[in-house]
Amino acid sequence: MTSSVSKLNKIFLAIGFFFLYAPMIVLIVYSFNGSERVNVWAGFSFKWYGELFRDEAIMSAVWVSVKLAFASASAAVVMGTLASLVLTRAGKFKGKTVFGGMVTAPLVMPEVITGLSLLLLFVGLANSIGWPEQRGFITIWIAHVTFCMAYVTVVVSSRLTEMDRSLEEAAMDLGATPLKTFLLITLPIISPALISGWLLAFTLSLDDLVIASFVSGPSSTTLPMIVFSSVRLGLSPKINALATIMILTVLIAAVISYWLVARNEKRQRKLSEISH
Repeated sequence: MTSSVSKLNKIFLAIGFFFLYAPMIVLIVYSFNGSERVNVWAGFSFKWYGELFRDEAIMSAVWVSVKLAFASASAAVVMGTLASLVLTRAGKFKGKTVFGGMVTAPLVMPEVITGLSLLLLFVGLANSIGWPEQRGFITIWIAHVTFCMAYVTVVVSSRLTEMDRSLEEAAMDLGATPLKTFLLITLPIISPALISGWLLAFTLSLDDLVIASFVSGPSSTTLPMIVFSSVRLGLSPKINALATIMILTVLIAAVISYWLVARNEKRQRKLSEISH
């Protein structure tokens, strides 16, 4: 009975992986297609990669999206960590439940509502104080930090809750200040969560289309917006090439991140064993 259940689990797992990754494999294969039609194979070729790198609109959108994702993820990690410290270390205070709900609200809020709310906010600010004069990179950055921060807060809060606080207490008993304890003890221990939160925020920012469409301007077109516009007019093989590069980049980043997190976890286990 156990053997049959195990085989059934493997079958379902294989079906799940096939459902998830078969479209990506097909996309990668057809990115090397020499035909202008994405569904007709005309021989192996790197033609569309060359066309992709010569497309100034796409390359400009890639650069904007990467800068935006890096800046959004970095700010979201800082603000999300501060919010996590308040939720997990500040104890009980008036309005804590409301604060936690407001911080994590973007997790369940429809993107259309979030985008529309931020658009109305920026329009209202422009009418009342004259800023922003026009929507662009800064407004998209603010919008992305707003919803990415919620994901980082959940990840970091979980790590802080599970953390053994005896290490912090031991450091302060030996004379370390709270700030020094945080920088030398707490921060290294929660670094896997910070890395995971940063990567998650980077991916969410890079992938966002709906919110960016509301708060962007003509001078700040992001990559998802370019791809969406291109697909509406007919799928170009250049998009296959672009998607392939993005998949490989994310795969390499995920492998490096996994290695860094695993190494850090191993080091922290050793330190914990020594302290006990």
